[in-house]
Amino acid sequence: MKILLLSHYFYPQIGGIEINSELLAIAFHNHGHEVRLLTWSADPGNKHFDYTIIRQPDVKTLLKQHMWADVVFENNPCLRLAWPAYFLRKPSVVALCTWVSRSDGTSAWQDKLKLRWLKRADKVIAVSNAIKEVCFPPAVVIGNPYGVDIFKTLPAVQRNLDFVFLGRLVSDKGADLAIEAIHQLKEESIKFTLTIVGDGDEMLPLKKMVEDYQLQDLVTFTGALRGDVLVRKLNEHKYMLVPSRWKEPFGNVALEGMACGCLPIVADGGGLPDAVGEAGIVFERGSVDSLVNAIKNLRANVELEKSLRAKADLHLLNHHPEMIAKKYLEVLSNAVKH
Repeated sequence: MKILLLSHYFYPQIGGIEINSELLAIAFHNHGHEVRLLTWSADPGNKHFDYTIIRQPDVKTLLKQHMWADVVFENNPCLRLAWPAYFLRKPSVVALCTWVSRSDGTSAWQDKLKLRWLKRADKVIAVSNAIKEVCFPPAVVIGNPYGVDIFKTLPAVQRNLDFVFLGRLVSDKGADLAIEAIHQLKEESIKFTLTIVGDGDEMLPLKKMVEDYQLQDLVTFTGALRGDVLVRKLNEHKYMLVPSRWKEPFGNVALEGMACGCLPIVADGGGLPDAVGEAGIVFERGSVDSLVNAIKNLRANVELEKSLRAKADLHLLNHHPEMIAKKYLEVLSNAVKH
């Protein structure tokens, strides 16, 4: 097939949708399909790709590329790139990667337009059951892939630290809940280490919180880490905490931690339960008490931890880019046939 993949932003941007666009494009190419990717990201960066990338296309280029395609695939709705598909009546598949609403849950005219746009697609894919149920019930659910070439276990690295938090240091991500949990456990004479990986506006308030609780010997801040340094740091830990207050659309970070050997403990909001499947622990979103109880239960139940870790390999296999790409390609192929 000739697949025209639309990604509003792309490399060198490194958000979740951008990374998934790259993983899917590579997998489609590896399966023998012709791939061209359209994006508004202007900077080409210094990375080589085996497929064509067209940046900031004008109207003539948009029309030409849509005419070339057998199927148009939007990795999240991007109407400014996709509108020619409507007039050329090209088979269209849209992946819904996040909520179709404002940050406060209300719907603006842009969201209503996106929902109307989804209705004219041949098929809509939702990255989690939560996205499907809330945004577009007719969608088929296909979870996200993760970077198998990057995130992996490193047997030579000693796994002698307890919990790691990875994410932007903003209130929605809940790093303060992780610190509060470590404090409550210490008050019960249960000491665990916590490493906070990331940067953001909440860095200074979080550091002050650690000082106020006198947790400097237990909680460490690394700042933002990427690539091999990040993977090595994750491999030093036994567990990953994902205490997001925000309902994450999916939660790739949980897969990345699991791939590095961390057992994920995640909030029950949005797509995080899908991200960990049966290979992680879920607690009540926003509740420190629920998080503390989950940690204490895991600490007291060796067999539970063994059982969860035994399921990690199969769960990760189901999110391997090649496996996810096969599911996507089946949907794309059916769109072309129909």
